[in-house]
Amino acid sequence: MKKLSIFIFIFTAIIFTKCTDLTVAPEDGLSDVEAFKDPLAYRSYLAKIYGAYSLTGQDGPSGDSDISIVNDEGFTSYIRAYWKAQELTTDEAVIAWTDAGIRDLHEHSWSSENQFVRVLYYRIALIVSIANDFLAQSSDERLDANGIGVEDRAEIAIYRAEARYLRSLAYWHALDLFRNVVLATTVSAGAPTQATPSELFAFIENELNDVEGILPAPRTNEYGRVDQAAVWMLKAKLYLNAESMVGMNKYTECITELDKVIGAGYSLDPNYQALFMKDNHDSPEIIFALNADGKNTQNWGNTTFLVHAAIGGTMVDLDYGVVSGWGGLRTTSALLDKFPDLTGDIDGRAIFYTDGQTVEINDVGEFTEGIAVPKWTNTNMEGEAGSDNTHADTDYGIFRLGDAYLMYAEAVLRNGEGGDIGTAIGYINELRNRAYGNTDGNISQGDLDLPFILDERARELYFEGTRRIDLVRFGQFTGDAYLWPWKGNVKEGIATDSYRDIFPIPASDLLANFNLNQNTGY
Repeated sequence: MKKLSIFIFIFTAIIFTKCTDLTVAPEDGLSDVEAFKDPLAYRSYLAKIYGAYSLTGQDGPSGDSDISIVNDEGFTSYIRAYWKAQELTTDEAVIAWTDAGIRDLHEHSWSSENQFVRVLYYRIALIVSIANDFLAQSSDERLDANGIGVEDRAEIAIYRAEARYLRSLAYWHALDLFRNVVLATTVSAGAPTQATPSELFAFIENELNDVEGILPAPRTNEYGRVDQAAVWMLKAKLYLNAESMVGMNKYTECITELDKVIGAGYSLDPNYQALFMKDNHDSPEIIFALNADGKNTQNWGNTTFLVHAAIGGTMVDLDYGVVSGWGGLRTTSALLDKFPDLTGDIDGRAIFYTDGQTVEINDVGEFTEGIAVPKWTNTNMEGEAGSDNTHADTDYGIFRLGDAYLMYAEAVLRNGEGGDIGTAIGYINELRNRAYGNTDGNISQGDLDLPFILDERARELYFEGTRRIDLVRFGQFTGDAYLWPWKGNVKEGIATDSYRDIFPIPASDLLANFNLNQNTGY
């Protein structure tokens, strides 16, 4: 069984919470005096922090939700909300649905009251809140009071490092998406103030440096739990985007971290499509993933959303391991134009469905307008379906080696020291050899520049939740440097305001805490 016990996500009452404030302790069903005398309670509570990234509540697939600010619990899935923010706002994805505020994402017209922005903000806050409470419950003082022995403390020390990492990951997303957020590390009743982006950056960097030596070596922790390679990858992400987010050149540091990742023993999956299938837990390429199990982690977010929402029109649901498509997600011609053809016969990364679909989109609300993208499936390469025909077994890869290769090449091109252009070309050609099945797609040094990297990232990573942050880093998300269909709610695309490079602080949070200031432009 691929899922370790901690990730079956069966929790005790101590971890039930509906808190969305970073400074408020989650509500405990049992008194902490009783619950935390059992060493297993700390493992269960850690599971809740992991679970908060992919589950929506305590009773899957729905019921007793963590966040109750919207009517549809499925909307509150972290990865579902995060993916929408990173993909529906770009050239890679449009959605046919008409839920209030969802079209605003592609149109670049969202406000501080947009429900999808609110969900993402409060889900980040929830993760931080739970992590803060876990760290308080597992402090040396609490462990002494609860009579936890030396042997158990050694394991709990690793749990604490994992919790700090997961909190840092949430704060990294907050820095990317909102820039100016509260930085809270303890439970407090006071009204918090916002940190500057530079303060948040420094906190994340320091936390990752602190936990690096505590976490297990790469590929030695239980599957789905973080290790040192996950730390290196997150630090590399932080450094690659440092210039666009906080005005610091950190490309040399990015290369240093990527060298550690690449040297940790991962390898490219021989089959690109296998990275997005039900047995992707077997992939040698995935560095850190959020586990999914069709029987034990049922919810309407995570990869269940990515599989179902991409199926519609004349597509046969069972071909993708589920019994119903939701007729939502397609892509635009801007992504399609980056591939040599749409069949996948030349570049195998082109996982598109064209029968009955049109390239041109005249009506975003019509599923058959726009090419379908069944990249995520609930099957394996042999066509066998997952354990449940509604909820996917497919794990969501947060980090993988292919991304590390592309990041390395970009950091070298941005004049980071310690890298090598020849090595960068080699990494890119490894990706393209896999894609083309031969050396026909190989590039030379004259082909490798930043525009090529941005397009190659689209070809390699589309529908994986990286596009918005990439476009922001390259200065092509807002403005008129790059237009795509329906950007700005115009078929041909129009310039949008630069303040939309980040999202607004939800109006509800501003009303609740007068210490907060709205992001410029909103």
